[in-house]
Amino acid sequence: MSIEINNESGMEADVAAIQRLAAFALDHMRVHPDAELAIQLVDEAAMEQLHVQWMDEPGPTDVLSFPMDELRPGNDEELTPPGLLGDIVLCPQVAASQAVTAGHSTLDELLLLTAHGVLHLLGFDHAEPEEHKEMFGIQAEILLGFAVAERRR
Repeated sequence: MSIEINNESGMEADVAAIQRLAAFALDHMRVHPDAELAIQLVDEAAMEQLHVQWMDEPGPTDVLSFPMDELRPGNDEELTPPGLLGDIVLCPQVAASQAVTAGHSTLDELLLLTAHGVLHLLGFDHAEPEEHKEMFGIQAEILLGFAVAERRR
């Protein structure tokens, strides 16, 4: 799996852990090993600009996802086809603020946001109650499975 991470946020971030989480999430969702994903960490000003440009909403946000080939999750019988999954943009400054509110580390928040971004790239949404339940359930499975895998490392 090709996962490229670029940190332009000005904040320290454990990009190796973010990359491991992304790889775990893609494997969990049965995405083809030849799929490509880009993750960019940006500062609040850059995130605000993207948020306004693409969502027409003011202020910085925590995560944005930009799907490319509109890949969908695979299953036990068949992986997704190889392709460009897309881009995830994270804002560590917003994540740090949310982490304080949530009572966990900034890294934990960035991992959560990465899993969330991967699911959006795979076509999941949370606008409707049923979609919300499904997406956040899968997100919790990914984070729990990743935590177990990390403890075994």
